[in-house]
Amino acid sequence: MHQLLKKILFHKQFQKLSIYGFGQLFNLVTPLLVIPYIVSVCGEENFGKSAVGMAIAFFLIVFVDFGSDIIGVRDVAVNRDNSEILNKIFTTTYLVKAIILIAVLVITSIIFFSFPYFQSERQMFFLGLLVLVGQFINPTWFLQGIENVKWITVLNIISKTIYLFGIFITIKKESDYIYINMWWGIGMIVSNTLMFILVLRKHQFSFLSVNKSDVVHHIRKDFSMFSSQIFVSLQLYAPVVLISYFGNNLMAGQYRIVEQIIVIFKTYIFLFFNYVFPKVCYLIEIDYKKGIKNWLIYNGANLILIAIGMVFLYTFSYEIVSYFNPTNRYILSNLLQVAVFIPLILAISIPLKQLILALNYKLFYVKLTSIMVVINLITIVVLLPKLQVYGVFYSLIATDLIVIIFYLYQLKKTQKLL
Repeated sequence: MHQLLKKILFHKQFQKLSIYGFGQLFNLVTPLLVIPYIVSVCGEENFGKSAVGMAIAFFLIVFVDFGSDIIGVRDVAVNRDNSEILNKIFTTTYLVKAIILIAVLVITSIIFFSFPYFQSERQMFFLGLLVLVGQFINPTWFLQGIENVKWITVLNIISKTIYLFGIFITIKKESDYIYINMWWGIGMIVSNTLMFILVLRKHQFSFLSVNKSDVVHHIRKDFSMFSSQIFVSLQLYAPVVLISYFGNNLMAGQYRIVEQIIVIFKTYIFLFFNYVFPKVCYLIEIDYKKGIKNWLIYNGANLILIAIGMVFLYTFSYEIVSYFNPTNRYILSNLLQVAVFIPLILAISIPLKQLILALNYKLFYVKLTSIMVVINLITIVVLLPKLQVYGVFYSLIATDLIVIIFYLYQLKKTQKLL
């Protein structure tokens, strides 16, 4: 037993996972530290306003990424041993991201000045655009592909530390909520710039070799995956905007508090996906059976862990929501008991998505994602007036269950789950 434990602890993969997990702990703990403070100083309604601003910024991130968080990771993982191809992937991706960033900043600026919904909180929305600049610089997608978890860990620690200090130093009165998203963006810009420079120096990448045809080919090649990610991003961030627009900012704040509790587990699931995805792609490419075996082991253990966490949240829902200083604790407690099913379902659907993408069923994934997200958003708008925030969670649960069914059908039809 001692030898087995020693073998596990000193196994290279376990060490990588431990380092990666330590870094991601900052992503999970940071909201627990700042949200009670923000709610107590700014109130639930203003917290709801900042949540809308952050949701819009996070939605726009999908444009700036342009599929690099999936296709880029996969391409880097598969070609990790070819420095010439890596240089082309890295430089072309950043040139495409630069073009899109400029376009997004121009268009969103026009929208913020033109529509009354944004004009009243224009300063907050503009400050939130710093998040897009930070995401443009972000080299995490490349580091994931080459499985450099140490640098990813350092990046996360620096980013979240800056965010924490910024919040506690500058948020002192109710009207300071407009600076919340700004500090998230500043943390990203500083940490990502540091890592970007380190990547350039270590791999000696040069942007001089990129030509126009490479950029055009990259845009055409990744457009379908990018378009599907728009729908994924809508599903993640549109609900709080819809609640604010069709309901009110207080409801948006309540949704955000409950969502922020379960997002700890959702974030963990997505980060786990990011960690395992390159390895699954690589192993399936060279040894299909070994890739599937690793996929089952990693995600099976992860599902058990998530299930234990959801039982804990359900049991102690009142005590947990009380920590965030809200005024409607019983309502939020009941909402949390419904919302706990979302991470549990995600712990099944995300691994299946991982396998679908690793097996290169991109067209199927794009079609299914697009259709289900549209259905989900329509359902939210229909249920919101009658069921309020409950309707949002019911819609999210139902659509994710349907997605799981279609994933399993596709894998079984092609006998790729055997």
